[in-house]
Amino acid sequence: MQSTAVSKRNILAAVIGNALEWYDFLVFAFMTPIVAKLFFPSNPNDPSDDLNRILMTTAVFGVGFFMRPVGGILLGLYGDRKGRKAAMVMVTGIMAVAIALITFAPTYQGVGIWAPIFIVLARLLQGFAAGGEFGTSTALLIELAPKGKRGFYGSWQMTGQMAALLIGAAVGTLITDFFTQEQLMSWAWRIPFAVGLLIVPVAIYIRRHVEEPETFVKMQAAQKAGTVKQVGVVEMLRTHARETLVGMGLVVTATVSIYITFTYLVTYSTVTLKLPLHDTFMVQMAGAALMVVLMPFMGAWSDRVGRRPLMIGSLLGYLLVLYPLYAWLTDGPTISKLMTVQVVVCLFVSVFFGVFSTVMAELFPANVRSVGMSMAYNVAVMVFGGFAQFIVTWLIKTTGSTMSPAFYVMFGVTLGLIAAFFIRDRAHDDNLDGDMV
Repeated sequence: MQSTAVSKRNILAAVIGNALEWYDFLVFAFMTPIVAKLFFPSNPNDPSDDLNRILMTTAVFGVGFFMRPVGGILLGLYGDRKGRKAAMVMVTGIMAVAIALITFAPTYQGVGIWAPIFIVLARLLQGFAAGGEFGTSTALLIELAPKGKRGFYGSWQMTGQMAALLIGAAVGTLITDFFTQEQLMSWAWRIPFAVGLLIVPVAIYIRRHVEEPETFVKMQAAQKAGTVKQVGVVEMLRTHARETLVGMGLVVTATVSIYITFTYLVTYSTVTLKLPLHDTFMVQMAGAALMVVLMPFMGAWSDRVGRRPLMIGSLLGYLLVLYPLYAWLTDGPTISKLMTVQVVVCLFVSVFFGVFSTVMAELFPANVRSVGMSMAYNVAVMVFGGFAQFIVTWLIKTTGSTMSPAFYVMFGVTLGLIAAFFIRDRAHDDNLDGDMV
């Protein structure tokens, strides 16, 4: 058994690296209002030009998700066969190349149509790298957990993602504080991406010093001995089809929450609700900070009472509050209303996110855990998350309804709630890997 000190060091390394990886991927969403103006042509005679450019930029954001399943499968298989550590280091290296391309990308004014093409290529590469992040890092966290603490350890996966949102919102707030609009449009917009590039060496160093979990080491030994076989994607889907479908349902809720409730918040609030950019970033920071604080407690709570009741209860509450909150917000938008809506929503989402990653990991045994989670996670994210911002922006433009984000999130939460009823609660099951094929 790994010592407590070594275990905590590995968890810290996994969480820090995870936060840095998701920052690099999500910062593009934070900068959408600015990127839209720099990388897509404008038509000053079209009153809906702002929304048109947002549509184009959110489409580019979504393009990166086409590569998520590919990256998830290939890097997931790599993680199941070569190790969680090896896969995570590879993910960080690929993400470094992608964020460098965006940091130094020429704008439309400089190179014309080549500017958005350049951004698309970078987003495809980012999508491939991000596809392997969730499965490998979550598998590591769960397999490092001591008996009776999987919920607490697993909660740090989504805590890392929320920390990435917090860092991104903080950077966005700082650059709007310190730079004028002219400076932002000229060169300061590159700073958030450069921050992601500068922290890449830290992430690589941290991940190179992670130790493989004993569960993986034992599984690898069993594969060499022939008692456990290596499993490909087709075999995994054949033997774990039910688990994959349940996982996809849960991921739909997670992904519409991340990409609409949180990362789309800045674009929605500034472009549609006409609220100040700086204040919107502050609301984003407050919501993310609340989530970072609450989620580990929710994960630990699930170790005592089980995952299923917390997940079902939180999703029911989440679904019930969305419509009245957004109706109240859109009927005379203010920053104080936006803050209230975000805090209430975050209370319910923190419970769901606190147990989400652990439930996903408990669906699959060790020899298919990384690829199984990656498959369920990235296919659902590609379909329901990648173009979520594009779809919601299109709905707002087409229908004129500022309630479109709420309706889309309600749809996603409903699918997750249905999936939650099919969860096999394994909070007190100490033999997760007894069903390895």
